[in-house]
Amino acid sequence: MSATTIQLRYLAHARSGDKGDTANVGLIALAPALYDVLAEQVTARRVAKHFKGMVSGVERFELPNLNALNFLLHGALDGGGTLSLKTDAQGKVFSTALLRMEITVPRKLARRWRAGDD
Repeated sequence: MSATTIQLRYLAHARSGDKGDTANVGLIALAPALYDVLAEQVTARRVAKHFKGMVSGVERFELPNLNALNFLLHGALDGGGTLSLKTDAQGKVFSTALLRMEITVPRKLARRWRAGDD
């Protein structure tokens, strides 16, 4: 089976926020059929690599009943909202940044979801 890379934005929604110095990112599959692909490909290690130099550690939590993954990005906010001089001290853009990560999927799946077919 032939494979290709695709950005997560074609396969999932994401939402992020903060708690202290930790950004919280939820990654929600656009369809239940995509959850297994996300769970297999979007590991804590891959997310840590994607945010290299921006976080001190990543934890992943699986929420299969919601077709979602939740990531805690430790050390991401330079002390948090009230302490940080970062432009995004509440971590709101981490979700958008995660959606730019590329994963490998079968070509057929990539064609279907890039086209927006459900």
